[in-house]
Amino acid sequence: MPSASSAPANHKMSLTSSTSVSSLSSLDKGEYLNKVSARSTSSAAMENGIDDSEDEKHTRTLSSSSYLSQKKKVKKKRPPIMVNLSGTKYDIVRRVAEQFSIVTNKEEDQTSFLFWSDSFVSSERIVDLKPFQKINHFPGMGEICRKDCLARNLTKIGKSHPEEFSFSPRTWIFPSEYNAFQCYVRDLKKKKKHKTFICKPANGAMGNGISLYRNGEKIPQHDHMIVQEYLDKPFVIEGYKFDLRVYVLVTSCDPLRIFLYNDGLVRLSTEKYCHPTDTNVDQLFMHLTNYSVNKRSDNFEKTDEVDSGSKRSIKYLNDFLRRNDYDVAALWKNIQDLIVKTMVVAEPHVLHAYRMCRPGQPPGSDSVCFEILGFDILLDRKLKPWLLEINRSPSFGTDQKIDQEIKGGLLEDTFRLLNMKPSDKRKGMAAQKLESQKRLLRPTRRSEIELTELDKKKIIVEKRKEELKERLAQVRRESAREEYENRNMGRFRRIFPPADKFSIEKYTGLLADAFQLFLSGRAASLQREVTRTFRQLREDEILDMLQQCELDGAEFRDGKLVPRGPKPLSCMPSAADSMADEASELSPPDSPRDNRGRSSSRVQGTVGRKGRPVSAQRPSTRPQSGARSRSLTRPLSSRMTPVGSINPAVDEAFINAAVKERDEEMTKKTCVALSDMRIKFPGKTDEEAEVILLQLQDNWKFHKPRIASYWLVKLDSIKRRKVIDIVRSNVRAVLQRTWRLNDVDTLRLYRIFNRVFNRLLWSHGQGLWNCFSTSGNSWETIFSKSTDVISSTEMQCCRRIVQLCRDCLLIVYQFASEAKNSMATQSHSDGPPPSRSMSVRPPRPGFSSSSSISSFPQQNTMSPVSQRMSRLYSSSRSALDA
Repeated sequence: MPSASSAPANHKMSLTSSTSVSSLSSLDKGEYLNKVSARSTSSAAMENGIDDSEDEKHTRTLSSSSYLSQKKKVKKKRPPIMVNLSGTKYDIVRRVAEQFSIVTNKEEDQTSFLFWSDSFVSSERIVDLKPFQKINHFPGMGEICRKDCLARNLTKIGKSHPEEFSFSPRTWIFPSEYNAFQCYVRDLKKKKKHKTFICKPANGAMGNGISLYRNGEKIPQHDHMIVQEYLDKPFVIEGYKFDLRVYVLVTSCDPLRIFLYNDGLVRLSTEKYCHPTDTNVDQLFMHLTNYSVNKRSDNFEKTDEVDSGSKRSIKYLNDFLRRNDYDVAALWKNIQDLIVKTMVVAEPHVLHAYRMCRPGQPPGSDSVCFEILGFDILLDRKLKPWLLEINRSPSFGTDQKIDQEIKGGLLEDTFRLLNMKPSDKRKGMAAQKLESQKRLLRPTRRSEIELTELDKKKIIVEKRKEELKERLAQVRRESAREEYENRNMGRFRRIFPPADKFSIEKYTGLLADAFQLFLSGRAASLQREVTRTFRQLREDEILDMLQQCELDGAEFRDGKLVPRGPKPLSCMPSAADSMADEASELSPPDSPRDNRGRSSSRVQGTVGRKGRPVSAQRPSTRPQSGARSRSLTRPLSSRMTPVGSINPAVDEAFINAAVKERDEEMTKKTCVALSDMRIKFPGKTDEEAEVILLQLQDNWKFHKPRIASYWLVKLDSIKRRKVIDIVRSNVRAVLQRTWRLNDVDTLRLYRIFNRVFNRLLWSHGQGLWNCFSTSGNSWETIFSKSTDVISSTEMQCCRRIVQLCRDCLLIVYQFASEAKNSMATQSHSDGPPPSRSMSVRPPRPGFSSSSSISSFPQQNTMSPVSQRMSRLYSSSRSALDA
């Protein structure tokens, strides 16, 4: 009974097939079913006695083609970009990420491309990041985001650059500066001045723990608290005090790149502002502008418009200022300058911490960190911006429509600038693998004793070549990055690095001083790299330098030193022919040329010019004028390069030596010019001024207490600074004439002089007064504690400046004494004193003008000092022009 036996067999086969099919994957399931159907068809055909080999072949062909097509489709599928949002509570981040087809994941997935966190991120987490991953916080950013650290760092750098960093209210950190604060309060009380102070927790947020005090003596000595002078004259809108929430994006710290968003929030208080008094000092809805504080007020207005309510947009503020004839461009220029200088303060800390977390990462590579910072800025009545605090995790809450528009646009442009691609993972892992292989396969260093002079020179050339290739790759990466940013900035604008050369030099000098100040001479390589980054060579200059290295490497052939230059000549060309040849090189190729045998007398068989390496090749635009000597292949401009400019054909060490020699020569000229300068007493000759100084020195015991009382007690800090500025301004003019520069702020010598001037004003003028003692060289300690090497000529210039400041103080004192005596004489005479003009134009430094200062001794008051005091002049102007 074949039919009865076949049924159980078929049933058994069906069970097996169903079990096996359920265990198969979705890819192989179709192939298996095709095979089973083919077998069943072939068995049925054999039972019927039918040979169906053609149909079986056709079925197998269809099954194999369907499997290959499925496999091909799987290969084309790209892995999605995933972002880990387990550390954030804001839903707008997820919505914006989905607009860019980014898969969001709220689980702790360590393979994500992006990690977003609302809180502090540990350094260990940044260390574990892969090259293709990013996180929205930098290490070390707490140095400006904590209120106490921000105050400490700004105060520290403000001592060396008081004019540049005057955008923060005066701050004291408790409990370490409690005694200094109480001394300041007592001084205010003696002068019968009243100021309001605001107390904030050092690491607080959202307005918690803030209080105001009218009497500084009542402020308790709490731990981890800062006290600031309250800005009691703010700019108001419709009678309400407000502050600005300005959004700043930092995409990289190596090198530093800062972007400013062109919109933000204007956060208004909910009660109309009045000057702080003892009765209203506790009304926080009037004096505080924090959104988290004012949203609890009954007067808080929540609207959907950007130009009304308690929260408005910065675009509305700009329109409001334009309608009232305020200079909006100047305001934002000052805000931009404030932001860049604050980031300059943070850069040494952030870059050092980032390098510690990412060791071995080449400079200029893609950063694994970025950060959106919220700057809280207050405007006073003169529209001067004041920095209140910086938020490293600004709120992305969307309680109102204005929040969705501004914060949504901010996140969209941020994601666009991050430029995350699926291929970043493959490229990053390949680069990491290549770097590891390079470290492992690095050749062992041979002892210098085993190396010959030829080998040492060859190693130097190869090392130089590798450095140039790295710099070339870095310049090309920066160019590509900048080109992408220019196309995709959206509503951002790049504020650092700036576009103009003057701003680059200014901020680079501040960066160098910040590294020197905050790292105390440590990490000198970081400072050199930062300085070199913002003074990059152009790509064509690096290519020319790389070509020169190739020529230098061609000298070492088969272990022998091949001499440079042309081969020996059978006959030398005449002088006239050589000059004609050089003129022909400089003439255009289409110009007519005399062919009377001159081309036959050219140098034949010289060494040909080598091409650039394959990685640095570029189509040459120089005309091929035949084979000539190596010295004639260089353009005329490279042979006539002035000192101090970059000549790719000359070794960099030679250029540095030439620049150093030139600086030494100009420093000597400056020293001569300073030695010829004298203090001029208004209304007296030079000889009379010298006699006055000698008389004061001879009767020093009599004048010493009076001069000390005048300088240290009677003059306040502003007038003391004006006395020093008499010397400072004229020294600046001397430097401008000697160095022939309009802007001398970038000169190393001028920065040294500024350190001396600041030291003389140290401790309320005690620095200059110490110079009158027998050991009056206490100011020289600023150089003994510094890593900068001061030459003897520079030190001589500094000593001369100190002497000029001493003489200036003595002349000012004598002038004040004579003015006081003249006032006493006039008080006993009949009739009132004649009226005199108080604005006298000072004579130009370097010249003496008796007509412009003839009425100077008859003035009656001491204010302002800078318009009446003695001036510096050069007794021999020819020494400056030499």
